[in-house]
Amino acid sequence: MNDMQPVSRTLLLERGSCSQRLAVLEAVGRAGGIASRVRGLLVDGRFWHPRFPRLRALIPHQIVLAWPEFLLGDQWVTVSELYGDLSTLQKGGGFTNTGGETLFDAVAHTAVDWDGVTCSSCDLSGHVLSDLGYFSSRDALFQTHGQTLCLPVRIIADLIMSRRAA
Repeated sequence: MNDMQPVSRTLLLERGSCSQRLAVLEAVGRAGGIASRVRGLLVDGRFWHPRFPRLRALIPHQIVLAWPEFLLGDQWVTVSELYGDLSTLQKGGGFTNTGGETLFDAVAHTAVDWDGVTCSSCDLSGHVLSDLGYFSSRDALFQTHGQTLCLPVRIIADLIMSRRAA
């Protein structure tokens, strides 16, 4: 649950939250010479209620989300569109945040649309409380806006969540 966990630790543990696995993807891109940045989104905590129904009381009201982008050629491409444009990916349906599928998993086959530019079933813009802008790195985002969970809660949440499958 530590959004600033080093990529090396995520790789060592062979597991991680969506955010931690997205950080690995960013690191792989940078290692390959691809520049990256993140868009900070403040997302309504209720977005995660379907995925964690028994833990609703523990989900914060607002969650800071780092959504990566990669500079491919001369254009910034969101992680949402690495596998295809949102119009094509919308055929895979919208991301519902239920069951075992995570945002990290979903981008490979369905539209994850934070801006509401695709079909209504793919539109997640209603969950965005605020666009925090672009940051040169996820570390810069979290240094500016802080992590969603304080350290004691992160430790407890990690103990609970580490027992769950991705």
